[in-house]
Amino acid sequence: MQLRELVDAVTGDEPPMGRTVDDIVAAGRRAERRRRTRFATAGAAGLVAVAVAAAITVPTLGAKRTAGETTALPGAPRPGVSPWPNASPFTFTFTGYDAGTLHVQDPIVVSTAYQIAPVYSDRHTSNDKPLTQDEAEAMEQEKADAGAKPSLWAYLTVYRPGAFDPAAVKDGRNVRVAGRRAVQATLPFGLDPRNPVEPGNKLFAWEYAANAWAAVTSISDDAATPSFEDLSGLVAGLKPAGPTPAPLPFTVGYLPRGYVPLQVGTHAMPGLSGIATARAGDYGGATYTRPPLPTSGLTAPFDSVKGAIRDGFHIFVTPSTSSNQSPEPGATKCYSGGRGVGGGFCNVWSADGRIVVQVSSEGLGGRLPQAELRRIAEGITVADDVRDESTWTPALDALTP
Repeated sequence: MQLRELVDAVTGDEPPMGRTVDDIVAAGRRAERRRRTRFATAGAAGLVAVAVAAAITVPTLGAKRTAGETTALPGAPRPGVSPWPNASPFTFTFTGYDAGTLHVQDPIVVSTAYQIAPVYSDRHTSNDKPLTQDEAEAMEQEKADAGAKPSLWAYLTVYRPGAFDPAAVKDGRNVRVAGRRAVQATLPFGLDPRNPVEPGNKLFAWEYAANAWAAVTSISDDAATPSFEDLSGLVAGLKPAGPTPAPLPFTVGYLPRGYVPLQVGTHAMPGLSGIATARAGDYGGATYTRPPLPTSGLTAPFDSVKGAIRDGFHIFVTPSTSSNQSPEPGATKCYSGGRGVGGGFCNVWSADGRIVVQVSSEGLGGRLPQAELRRIAEGITVADDVRDESTWTPALDALTP
């Protein structure tokens, strides 16, 4: 499976967010011939994220941090390390770390059940950053000359206690790493259980505390790398930090009855779309659902499971350059849903046209009328300076009127 097929479609004209990874891959194939040099939409005609080139050289991020091996039993505090905090939802409780050639970043997505951080590799390229036309063409030429590194889309999901069910991992193999229970599995093409497995798609999960699991998902062009042994190297480095409430660059002024927050993105879109475009320069976002989704029995993030979100909407706060729609300073404009996806979206531009707020129900059931989407969008207050996190609001305060 080509990583660019997955990421291009998350950041391309179709499908809308909320589709399965299989849908994303299929749309990526249709989009493959398009030039990857402009910002594209999150929905069929919607806002967010960047068209990303097929290959990006990932730098080694920061100084190396050495993580010692541990043989502590699950749930036992490690020497010199505080136990994992009993934190509220939408709170970060770990930070990035290095494990050999793999580099876990700080988490940027957090939900009612988990946190997610991008994972980069010295031996691979990652497609989560926009490129100029010249850069895109250079990368395509490098790939044609067989000089490019294999592509990798990988992320670490740290689940809250009781949220992850290792027994539900399809064809999972039980192992032990550093004295901890673990499970590993080869995942199907497109991460759709109806498809045959793809050797480059791997899941490695381990119990980092009592009844609390972390899982790294790795989708690589190279079937051999990262290996399960490489992925198991992440076990020792995961340690508690914080807790730190996720900050958001906006506050909500109106919500339709019954809708509750599910997940947020800090300096990113919410959910896996935020991970797929982690370095695109977006400010933040949130996903709401009605009713609340279960926070147990999970084996993957909410938006990777087809039909998990049946009624909901997204909020995105981004630079206006991330939009397919031309800036209209100070204006509010709504659009009908894309072809075959239902729903719609509304944009509100800042007075100078540099920032756009979008509220979209595309791909999430489309049950909210356009008037409600407009009312939500117009009720959102953006931080005084979206580039200065000190002016942002903790998620639990920002997400309710």
